[in-house]
Amino acid sequence: MISKPPPALTPNRQTALNVLQQYWGYADFRPLQADIIDSVLAGADTLALLPTGGGKSICYQVPALCREGICIVVSPLIALMKDQVYHLQQRGIAAEAIYSGMHYKDMDRIFDNCVYGKVKLLYLSPERLRTELARERIKRMTVNLLAVDEAHCISQWGYDFRPAYLEIQEIREYLPQTPVLAVTATATPEVVTDIQEKLDFATPRVLQKSFARDNLAYVVLQEAVKADKLLDILQKVAGAGVVYVRSRRRTVELARLLQRKGIGAAAYHAGLSLETRAAVQEGWIGGQTRIVVATNAFGMGIDKADVRVVVHLDLPDSLEAYFQEAGRAGRDGEKAYAVLLYQEGDRENLYRNWELAFPSMEVLRRVYQALGAYFQVAVGAGEGAAFDFELVDFARTYQLPTLETFSALKVLQSEGWIVLTEAVFVPSSLKVLVTKEKLYDFLLRHRQFDRLLKTILRTYQGAFRDFVKISEKQLARFLKVPDAKLRRAFQQLHQEGIIRYRPQKDKPQLIFIRERVAAQNLTIDQERYRTLQARHRQRIDRAVAYAERNHCRQQQLLAYFGEVEAPLCGICDVCLGRNQSTATESEFADLRARLLALLATEARPLEDLMAQFTPAQRERVLRVVQYLLEEGILREREGKIGRG
Repeated sequence: MISKPPPALTPNRQTALNVLQQYWGYADFRPLQADIIDSVLAGADTLALLPTGGGKSICYQVPALCREGICIVVSPLIALMKDQVYHLQQRGIAAEAIYSGMHYKDMDRIFDNCVYGKVKLLYLSPERLRTELARERIKRMTVNLLAVDEAHCISQWGYDFRPAYLEIQEIREYLPQTPVLAVTATATPEVVTDIQEKLDFATPRVLQKSFARDNLAYVVLQEAVKADKLLDILQKVAGAGVVYVRSRRRTVELARLLQRKGIGAAAYHAGLSLETRAAVQEGWIGGQTRIVVATNAFGMGIDKADVRVVVHLDLPDSLEAYFQEAGRAGRDGEKAYAVLLYQEGDRENLYRNWELAFPSMEVLRRVYQALGAYFQVAVGAGEGAAFDFELVDFARTYQLPTLETFSALKVLQSEGWIVLTEAVFVPSSLKVLVTKEKLYDFLLRHRQFDRLLKTILRTYQGAFRDFVKISEKQLARFLKVPDAKLRRAFQQLHQEGIIRYRPQKDKPQLIFIRERVAAQNLTIDQERYRTLQARHRQRIDRAVAYAERNHCRQQQLLAYFGEVEAPLCGICDVCLGRNQSTATESEFADLRARLLALLATEARPLEDLMAQFTPAQRERVLRVVQYLLEEGILREREGKIGRG
């Protein structure tokens, strides 16, 4: 038999493959990546659904390099934008990001470079995309692709709605020939439809990889003492892992407990300094730290394939969030575990948090008014203004309950009044404001600054022309002076008008999207607010059902995301429990058929049904009855079991 050669690649596919091999060094694309890229290069609006770790970013980065012009990437996650830009630049690809906290001149310079063709990928937050500065420059760019990351944020039916995403459609008016690629890891069927409508797709086009993970065992364990069970799991399952908890304090407590038990662990949460978070992340990725105990601030964009276990000690309030976090295990295709430790009180905690998540108008207005006072923003001013923001300090200053305040801020964000970002790192920078002659005169009178300023001028080129980024730590080490003394020197030079000094930032940003109004004039869309509240409750109900239903865990997750015909996974706690009680799946099917035949004409008491089977079969029969009741195939009425 003569084997036929593989079909020749299309020109678009061959170009894309060349780019992949040149810049990333991969021999070929992962499943579905090539189909998505083909669709984009053919000029089709495309929605791509790939699970966590499926390689979504390649699907817009490669096409960006296959065509003349620039790709604009809209993303809500500053940390992810910066991470991707860094890795692209390391590969020799011209990429930039514009986000809150940057100075106007830096943004202006980046936009100019994009207009003149010096940048291939520009990352923008949706809030920055809506500014006049961005829109005017985008009109002058040659845009080959508009990529929308975390596209579920555009739908109010999703779990992370961002109003600014709705304005992406307006940008398309300036780019009539530019295709859109929307990518997300999680979207229910109604969200899939909504994304395409909100982005004004010319024709519906969805490319989706199944969310099934054959190597990942989903497990729910009812545990009274979760810490003990966690230790047991980590002692039995070797390799790297992540433990998710809800509170920052709990990350530290559990990390210390694991350390005392001889397990290499570190805590991670958004309240830690940038250096500490980076050190924890690098130690874990490099294998020096085995377990990270974290809030949901950890994991987004982190590429570590060999995670063997992800444990949740608290049930997230949506299956979308749980699926993303659990899906960080086993990306290498090897056996891995996603374990949820659950107890009765978890349900009540979720519903209590749901009530707190939707504060009254009185609370919203009180928090909004406090924001104006805290940042000294006058009524009628502030649109687009960004500020460093410390929630705890803000709440303490105005004697506001912290959790209620955070909920109010999230509501104000979902209603388009503000945006609260994650922590943003902006390095220190400075610019010399005086001429060389005036600087020389100043140094004659202030000899204590001579070595510092001369070192800066030798080390950082261009300080007379523009702001240059500096590292106080490196300078202090070179000059052999304490960091604090060096910063005081910069502050003094700033006050003297010799330099303009911008200290580094590492704090969340709060941005006023609209000009500030008087608190009594603050309004929200009450109908949408009630809808979001009801949707949030439904998501909690589904999350609780996932934990409490005795039904294949992966089937439940896949059904939530629209894959309703998925087979039993065979490796979750429910499937393994059923397999232990039924020798084979065929025996399970036989018992099911016999039960339905016995109930074909009338309902019967459970005891009567059990009497029809041998004592050795009865435990297995009980499990089959329980399963059929949960599926609605059988019903229990007045003490009798009957057909549903």
